[in-house]
Formats: sequence, C-alpha cells, structure tokens
Amino acid sequence: MEQKNRSVFSAGILALLVVLFVTLIILSSEFLKGMRLDLTENGLYTLSDGTRNILANMDEPVTLYLYFSEDVSRDLPQFRSYARWAGEMLEEFVDHSGGKLTLKRVNPEPFSPQEDEAAAYGLQAVPVGAAGDTLYFGLVGTNSLDGLQMMPFLQPDKEKFLEYDLAKMVSALSHPEHRKVGLLSGLDMAPGFDPATQQVREAWVIHQQLSQLFDLQDIRPESGELPAGLELLVMVHPKNLGDEMLYQIDQFVLRGGRLLVFMDPLAEADMGGDPNDPMARMNAGGSSTLGSLLEAWGVGFDADKFVGDLAYALQVSIAQGQPPVRHLGILSVGADGMNGTDVATADLQAVNFSSAGWLVPLENAGSGFEPLIETSENAAPIDAMRLRFLSDPQDLFEGFQPTGDRFALAARINGKAGTAFDEPPEGVPLVEHMVESGEAGINVVLFADTDILTDRLWVQKQNFLGQVIVNSFADNGTLVANLADQLLGSSDLIGIRTRAGTVKPFGVVEELRLSAEAQFRDTEQRLQAELAETERKLGEMQSARQDSELTVLTADQQEEVQRFVDRKLQIRAELRQVQHNLSRDIEALGKRLKFINIVLVPVLIIIVAVVFGLRRRRRQGTGK
Repeated sequence: MEQKNRSVFSAGILALLVVLFVTLIILSSEFLKGMRLDLTENGLYTLSDGTRNILANMDEPVTLYLYFSEDVSRDLPQFRSYARWAGEMLEEFVDHSGGKLTLKRVNPEPFSPQEDEAAAYGLQAVPVGAAGDTLYFGLVGTNSLDGLQMMPFLQPDKEKFLEYDLAKMVSALSHPEHRKVGLLSGLDMAPGFDPATQQVREAWVIHQQLSQLFDLQDIRPESGELPAGLELLVMVHPKNLGDEMLYQIDQFVLRGGRLLVFMDPLAEADMGGDPNDPMARMNAGGSSTLGSLLEAWGVGFDADKFVGDLAYALQVSIAQGQPPVRHLGILSVGADGMNGTDVATADLQAVNFSSAGWLVPLENAGSGFEPLIETSENAAPIDAMRLRFLSDPQDLFEGFQPTGDRFALAARINGKAGTAFDEPPEGVPLVEHMVESGEAGINVVLFADTDILTDRLWVQKQNFLGQVIVNSFADNGTLVANLADQLLGSSDLIGIRTRAGTVKPFGVVEELRLSAEAQFRDTEQRLQAELAETERKLGEMQSARQDSELTVLTADQQEEVQRFVDRKLQIRAELRQVQHNLSRDIEALGKRLKFINIVLVPVLIIIVAVVFGLRRRRRQGTGK
C-alpha cells in the first residue's frame, strides 16, 4: 500500500511539472513576448548605452550580411559557439535599431553563388580539414548610398572587441561623411625639401598613414587659426605657439572638437640628423607643452624631466663592435602596460617610446583622467638635460632609484573643463566665447612623447626592386590610427569599452583545485623532509660502524628503515585521500549545479510567467 501511494505521489508530481511546463510555453508566447533577461555575469547579451544611442540615432538604413559556413564548421565547436553568440548580438543590434538595421545570414556553401559573393567582397577563406574545405566567417555592411564596410574574418580571440567593431561599422554606414583631420606639427613630418641635406624629404610613415585614412590638412603653427569644419586636430611638438592659436585650440576643444596631442620633454627629431648622435641631441630643439591649456583640462606635465624604466628599457648599440646596452630612456611598453579596457590599446603588444615624459591628474580637476599607457613600477623621473650630453646610456643608471609608482605616458581626458582664457586675445575675430565645455565634455588624448611617431621607433624600410617596403616591428602606428579613428566617432562610440569573453573559467572548481594542490605540496614537502632526516640518520649509523659490518643492518637501522617505510605508505594514503576529497567536492558541486539548472531555474521561470500572466489578466479584467 505504501509503495502504491508513493507511486501515485510521484505520478502526481510528474503531471504537475508537465502542466507547469505547458503553461510556461503558452504564457511565454503571450505575455513574455519581447522580454529578455540577461543573467550572465558580465552582461554578454546586453548592449552598452553607447551602442544603443548609435542604433537609436541612425540616419541611413543599413544592411548587414553575416557569412558563415554552416556545413564546413560542423567539426569546429569553437567557431560554431562564437558564431552563435555573434549572431545573437547582431539580433540585439537589429532589435534596438528601430527598423533601420537589417540582418541577413548567408551560408556560402562550396561552389555556390553565395561563395562567389563572399570571395568578391574580399572575405577571408580559411582552409580547414584534410579535404581542403574553406571556412567563411565574415561580415559585410552596406547602405543605400553604395557605402561598404567589411570585416573579412571574425576571430574568436577578438570577441571582446566585437561590440565596438559592430557599432563602428553601423555608425560609419549610417552617417557617411568625409572625415576632416588637421595636423599641426612643430616637426617636419610632411614630404618636402630639406635644405640641410639638399634632398627631397620623405614623409614620415605615420603621416602617410593618416593621409591614406583621412582628409589630412597640414596646418602651419604660425597661421593663428584652424580650418573650418575640422573634426579632429592632431598636434605634434606644439612649441612656441602664439596666444591666437592657443585660444583657437582652447575654444575648439570646448565646443566638442576632438584633440590628439604629442608633447615631449626632449623631442629628438626636432633638429633632424641622427637622433643617436650625442652632438645632435645636444643641439635638439627641447621640450613642448600646452601650458595653461593643460591646467585648464586638469592635467600636469613636467617638461624638464623624462621617465626611465628598468622593466621596459630597450637595448641599444652605442658603437660598432661593442655589445648593446640597456637605455633607461628608450622604452618598449608591453601589453601589461596598456589599458585593457580601452578599445584603442587593449589589443596592442608593444609600443616604443624615447625620452618620454609623464602625465598626472591635478587635484580638484573637474575632468576625468584615464591612463592609456603606463610604465612599470620600476620607473623614476630623470632630468632631461642628462640626455643632451649623454654618451653612454649606462650613465643613466647612476643614482637611479625606482619609486614604485606607475607613470602615465599617455592618457585620455574627458568630462567637464573650463577655458584657459578670461577673454579672447587681441586681434582674434569676435565670436561666442566659450567659458566651459558643454554637457558632452571634452575629448582629448595626450601623449608625453613625440618620438613615438618617428620611423626609427616602429618601422623598418627596405628597397625592393625600386619600391620601398615598410615593415612594422611595434604597434605605434596602429595605436595612432586606432585613436584617430575612435576620436572621429561619436561620443557614444568613444564610450564603448571592451567586453568580457564568452568563455569563463569555473571559478569555484579552480579554487578547489588550487586548494588541493596546496595540500599536495605541503604533504610532499613533509615527505621530503622526513626522507632527508631518515637518510641523515642512516648515514650517521653507517659511518659509526666498522668496515666489516657495512653489509649488515643493525636492529636500530632496521627499525628506522621500517618506520620510514610505514610512514611513507601512510603519507601516500593521505595523498590519495586529498585527491578523493577534491573529486568528491567537485562532483557534489556538479550535482548542485545540475539541480539548479534542470529543476530550480525552470520552476522559477514558470513561477515568474504565471505571476505575469495573472497580473496581466487581472489588469485586463479591471480595464486598467
């Protein structure tokens, strides 16, 4: 009878679960339509506010084509998982676009017209498998004005940049405009004639790069005015600028203009010639700063000192035939010195600096100060005059004591800021005088080095059949292009940060494993200590015996050896018990997670659905 009642009770519970499940299906379709709840730890399916604003303010309709080889990828779970997540994020983009964004999924099967389209767009075909199949996983975006944007291949290891890249593509297609960039430089970066060498001067590679990417306009520092319609101003070594030009820059920034500045305590390229020549360095043009403008933006910069770093110091050659030596002033900052949350720096591997200064936020500043690149903790300031007369880089180590602090070599400044001028300088045309920035605040990126832009720090040039081939060995050019591209975007695009990846370590299991490993190490150390002690005692016993007795163990020795063997077996049992406990804890954790995922979460969802349904029907019944 008891067995029968138990069976009836189990059948009743099963029937109730079935009813609740069916109720969930019905109610979810009626009452939860369009509702989404992102319960992932880092909001993997939740768009940032910046992305939502970009989608809500689209001017031009955009169509995105997601090319993914479904059949070829069947044995590639990593790509299939990432493709599913990327597709779901694109669906989120569509849902927030107000009908301005359309997504079309394309499966470019081998020898199909869709594969020909993918190849025509320039999407990357990755060979997979022994059969020679090719995998397509790229994105193409178009607008009604024949605009075209493309991501040749969506790499899973770049997933933290996906939201930014998608928002950037949509923004560019939705607002097709010609980007106007001004370059105000105190260094000869542009092509021209060098009177010192009586030869044609080639443009710096960074100048060529900016000219290819944007409508670049060179601005003479002495002109005293900025071109109309400028979206981004790039300033390099801004020395001896007049009040008229400083005022124009001040007002440009306060009105929402974007600014990218490269200052320097010692610009080694100022006077031309060989920057490695001590005499050329002695006669160099010195420092550059924006003075009162920096103070108005809440930033401090010491133009008389540079920062040395033991961890990032590069090796340089000082004379032919001599071994290279480390130079505290020439730094190669690795990925650990980059801001991992800013899209412009998060994916860089190395950026090289030379005689760089550093930036600090001023107290009571109303603006925000976000370091983009920092030194290590093995850094300290050095007087810039020591570089002018430096013949041996090893001399910089004399008296060098790291402070334990990290120094900002580059920083992003945003937020509220005021003007550096009480009134316009005399002779400046009367226009509206901005006293402080608007609601959006200022958008300025500052570097405490100009040598970062010189060819010698990041590219090698080779002549191949009459053509100059440029190969980069550092990410200096990529960094500048990233920042210029980012600053030219909307404030919403600038505000988008990298997001966490979809693959997450199992933190609790990892803690259990580390705890077990610690126990193993302690037990092993104890065993080794006992082994050493036993061997020492055996050695003492052996040395006290006569030569004729060396082959025979005494009773004491036999007892000591047997004690060690017994203890060794006991410790092995302890090791097995630690391993057993670890497996037991992980198995118990897995059972709890299965219960939560299979039973508890569905029941909670059912309860939520029922509550929403009852409340909805109650409101309909009362006519509210």
